[in-house]
Amino acid sequence: MLFSNLSLVPLSVDFDSPEDYFVFIFQIVFATTAVLVAGPVVVAIVRTRALRLQNRFVFMLNTSICDTLVGLSVYYLGLFDVQEGFPSRNGTYNILSYLLGVNIMTFLFAQFDRYIAVCHPFIYSRFVTRRVIVAINVYCWFHVYGQWIISYTIPVSKAIQLYVFTIVFLQAVVLTKVAMTIKLYVVARYQLDRDPPSAERESNRESLRIIIFVVISFLVLWGPSFVNIILRLMVGKGLSFRNEATNLFAIMARLNAVCTPAVYLWGSPALREATMRTVWRKLCPRCKRRIGATRVKGNDKGRPMKSH
Repeated sequence: MLFSNLSLVPLSVDFDSPEDYFVFIFQIVFATTAVLVAGPVVVAIVRTRALRLQNRFVFMLNTSICDTLVGLSVYYLGLFDVQEGFPSRNGTYNILSYLLGVNIMTFLFAQFDRYIAVCHPFIYSRFVTRRVIVAINVYCWFHVYGQWIISYTIPVSKAIQLYVFTIVFLQAVVLTKVAMTIKLYVVARYQLDRDPPSAERESNRESLRIIIFVVISFLVLWGPSFVNIILRLMVGKGLSFRNEATNLFAIMARLNAVCTPAVYLWGSPALREATMRTVWRKLCPRCKRRIGATRVKGNDKGRPMKSH
């Protein structure tokens, strides 16, 4: 019913000042960037069997699906006068906001996955199968949106208490993520250096590097929002904003939708190549020809090309 009456929802800004134009244009650019960065990662993993068979890319797929949906959600949350939470104004009943919760849960399980894979490889290879990883990622969705369903089937007073409990639970998750990040850094620095050179060691090193950078960016972007929420709940002195488009802390939190898939692409050459092959070279044939010409030129430096 909300989206059928979308024309009745006012825009997020009044266009009375240059800042209003900046906010509106920023939301459009941000939403488009998130979709164009996270969306190709989803397509590349889904269409590349070699990536789908690796557990770490299943976690990347789950978070990238969330990031793509977050980018799409900004076209509503950022362009229209929307206030989520309690009380809500023109909101989506927090359906779109809860996507960030799915990401948080997925990051946490991904850290546990990498910790067990590096510290207990025999246990990992025996018990942590691909079906287990898929089930864990599906559970993240059921856990978060199960809470969402409960919050809208109980009285408002109880729903607010559940919201407070969720915030406290998220703080515990954040502390766990910090501790796991430190542990993973120690493991990556000492244990992997002692392992003999192998493709598995390089894969673990690559995945640990990605996880560490993702968690660091998550903490930097989510930290101010958590602090502000705690201040508002405990002392009632946190900052409040007119709507989601002007909520600086919510904007920073949603920036994970761009930072996370960008870190995936930066840290994984295999994912970069799969993204180029399955998405960008098909969308941009001219780029494909330019890349091919560059490779031919690079191979033709004083020696004939090998025939295949």
